[in-house]
Amino acid sequence: MSLLPEGCIANVISCTTPRDACRLSLVSSIFKSAAESDAVWERFLPPEYQSIISKSSPCPPSSSSPSSLLCLPSKKELFLSLCDHPILIDDGKKAFSLDKQSGKKCYMISARDLMIVWGDTPTYWRWTSLPGTRFQEVAELICVCWLEMRGKISTCILSPGTHYTAYLVFKLTAGSYGFECQPVEVSVGLVGSESQKRSVYLDAIRGRRMQYRLGRRVGLFNRSRSLGWQASLPRENDDHHPKERGDAWLEVELGDFYNAGDEDGELEMSILEVRAGDWKGGLIVQGIEIRPKQ
Repeated sequence: MSLLPEGCIANVISCTTPRDACRLSLVSSIFKSAAESDAVWERFLPPEYQSIISKSSPCPPSSSSPSSLLCLPSKKELFLSLCDHPILIDDGKKAFSLDKQSGKKCYMISARDLMIVWGDTPTYWRWTSLPGTRFQEVAELICVCWLEMRGKISTCILSPGTHYTAYLVFKLTAGSYGFECQPVEVSVGLVGSESQKRSVYLDAIRGRRMQYRLGRRVGLFNRSRSLGWQASLPRENDDHHPKERGDAWLEVELGDFYNAGDEDGELEMSILEVRAGDWKGGLIVQGIEIRPKQ
């Protein structure tokens, strides 16, 4: 292996993934030099990265210009910056980043870019700013009995040959209500074709407590029924219930989509609770994130 030119090794490494490149850098000094080269990390960046960056703006609270990314000393630093620090595109309506393991493109559609029924009616929704968000505004649900949100994104801006998963990114206020035991229907699919639908819960913790209290109230004290009740509680790894993210927001999986990349279309994601007719409030929506399935 020591007889191979560094450029040859770099070319081979560039055909793998960012994760593999970091692992291969531990093989030897010549592998490390090749794996750190711009020739490798340029291949991990999307072909149109310069155009994306030149039209972008910084995500709050960053004040540095994304155009300064193009002046970073190495393509690896640029890649890692796009992984760890999303940038705003499409006039601040979307956030763009890269998946650190695969280099695939990730997007978050802001709440302002979603179609929210009665979203511009102050009686039902209000728009506010919160620290720790990627966008200037988030949507806070005051009170509705008809919850309907939809988001769309062009498949041509997604990475081809990639299996994506969409997530609703949200928080619940201390006084939230109406989501304890009532699931919402979510779906993901191409516009004009049949979407995959599923039911998810937005408030698993309070729903769990309520189920426990109701169980005690109706007299489920014997061991067998108690075990049966526990088996129906949300599990930590259940993708029908929200999980806490590293940024202290919650996310719940909406569904999957494979982007073959051979045709243009629009991917639509929806969140609905329109059947029960119960009033609900206290939901804060940052947006819908679409990232490669892990």
